[in-house]
Amino acid sequence: MTYERILKKITKPFFTLDDVAFALDLKPESAAVLCNRYVKKGLLTRLKRGLYARTEALRNLGQAELFQIANLLQVPSYISLTTALSYYGMTTQVQRNFFESICIKRTKTFDRGGLTFRYIKINPRIYTGFKRDKGVFIALPEKAILDSFYLESMGRYPLDISSLDLTKLDEELLAELSGIYPPKAIKHFEQYYEEIRRA
Repeated sequence: MTYERILKKITKPFFTLDDVAFALDLKPESAAVLCNRYVKKGLLTRLKRGLYARTEALRNLGQAELFQIANLLQVPSYISLTTALSYYGMTTQVQRNFFESICIKRTKTFDRGGLTFRYIKINPRIYTGFKRDKGVFIALPEKAILDSFYLESMGRYPLDISSLDLTKLDEELLAELSGIYPPKAIKHFEQYYEEIRRA
């Protein structure tokens, strides 16, 4: 009945080996063996080394919890691109079970329990312009749009420009943040900015 004990004693949406070891009074090595067994049985999903979620609960987690997982799968990273734009109501595009982040380590995609977490690497010089909101690192609206146009200008991101609503942007902050991007990206953004604002 050990799995039932995990269900009863660990109420967090995702948890570590240390959480399992403490809840069940096990040594870390024993907790690792136990979690591996439940991963093979499909009861647990390994999010990354030492981090797990109950498989049955993973697809029912709230947006904030899924954003937290996105932050944890690759550290450091912050939610951005269409995922952040959708969160802010700045695009009509809806991404289901797909989460995009910006990182400085490596471009990579993780598939976990029917959820996809995609990370796109950028130059550390422009790794800024995000905030911590309810325990989640997420781009400011202005940074999310600039990240999107920057990567789109390089052919690294399929941005649906026709879906955008840029009326909520703070133009002063937008101008301030745009200064850290290459001229090519800013020129690309400016080509569309007024057109989108007038639409």
